[in-house]
Amino acid sequence: MSPTGETRRTPNRTPRTRRRTTTAVAAAAALALTAGACSSSGSEAGSAGDGTGKVTVWFHSGQGSERETLQRQVKEFNASQKDVKVELTLLPEGSYNDQVQAASAAGDLPDLLDFDGPFLYNYVYKQKLTPLDDLVPDDVEKNLTEASKAQGTYDGKLYSLATFDSGMGIYGNKKMLDAAGVDYPEKPGDSWTADEFAAAVKKVAAETGREKVLDLGLGNGKGEWFTYGYSPVIWSAGGDLIDRKDYASADGTLNSPKVVDAFRTVQDWKKNIDPDTDASGFVEGRTALSWNGHWQYPTFSEALGDDLVVLPLPDFGNGTKTGQGSWNWGITSSSDNQKAAAKFLLYLMQDEQVLAMSEANGAPPATSSAMEKSKLYGPGKPLERFAAQLDASCGTGQPTPDCIAVPRPLTPAYPVITSAFQQAWEDIYDGGDPKAALDDAVEEIDQDIEDNHGYEQP
Repeated sequence: MSPTGETRRTPNRTPRTRRRTTTAVAAAAALALTAGACSSSGSEAGSAGDGTGKVTVWFHSGQGSERETLQRQVKEFNASQKDVKVELTLLPEGSYNDQVQAASAAGDLPDLLDFDGPFLYNYVYKQKLTPLDDLVPDDVEKNLTEASKAQGTYDGKLYSLATFDSGMGIYGNKKMLDAAGVDYPEKPGDSWTADEFAAAVKKVAAETGREKVLDLGLGNGKGEWFTYGYSPVIWSAGGDLIDRKDYASADGTLNSPKVVDAFRTVQDWKKNIDPDTDASGFVEGRTALSWNGHWQYPTFSEALGDDLVVLPLPDFGNGTKTGQGSWNWGITSSSDNQKAAAKFLLYLMQDEQVLAMSEANGAPPATSSAMEKSKLYGPGKPLERFAAQLDASCGTGQPTPDCIAVPRPLTPAYPVITSAFQQAWEDIYDGGDPKAALDDAVEEIDQDIEDNHGYEQP
């Protein structure tokens, strides 16, 4: 799943019914994701090969511009040399992970696979990916942004390379903010406190005479967007989706008093939130502030022009935080042509190709050299703030006040973690008690970890 999710949220369902449904789905997902892990020993028996021959590649069929760019890149790579022939297969994004899981169980994975970042750790646990450290030059790894490197590293080894990352913050309508006399953080590193943010929303509401002037990104749908979009509240409050010291439990960190209080604060914003399920409020001028991701910049910029400002998410006490990470590439451990697969992957990591994909989908480049050349993310460019946030990655440890971009947890338990938090967020947004919702999520996550014996490698 991408950060934006895939389906619209459906309001007005009872929390208890949703909890039973989500728990059942999460349990089924956990079984599917972990099946076979404990019955295997060592990685699947692939081989490096001689760096020539056919390479099979799977790619999620997301934005049309992404598909077209990759199809062109495959065609141009094949035409540029005769040693490696890339064969590309596009799979629907909505069912992509399910198809990968089915192929994994059948032993029918391609040589080169793309996948949403946080699922990497489950794939590694299932021994479906091979480390890239001996397949890519050191200078390629060193050129990754800190955020991208953190996402692709697990247990001290690099398992994936990404051509693009992600960024999020608050988009502001400068004209509406100025008319209301709102002061807003203009430099990277500056941010509102949660109280200052709430005061800004109220000032705009008073000036415009409209109560619902805040877009919380609900038009992005549910699914992974809930985790990607609202985990920054947890991190900024000093908590986390799970304790990253040993990934053994979410208790005391996901449901800590500070996190509970932070979500109560978010609930207090509800009267000012435009439901905006069609994502039109900010563009049409109904809302002055939009909690959203990089993918909205092209649309928002076209609509507002010079009146668009890019601001950080509010600080709940542990510093402003943002999600990061997106789709990336890994070479499967079952591949018999890993060197040849690496050749195509290295082609995709060239600045020209990284920038082509970044321009196609609007995402931040995942390499430092391409970031500097980017028309949107380079120094002094419109989305420089998102680039600065990624440069201040929290890495693989617990988020601290000094870092900003936080990878989703590096654990095989992630599929259940994200499912449990998505349900908690929906309960909280619908008016449920934050402590009860987060306690339920903790119980679900910790039970999954216990059921899987702490996800110890067999």
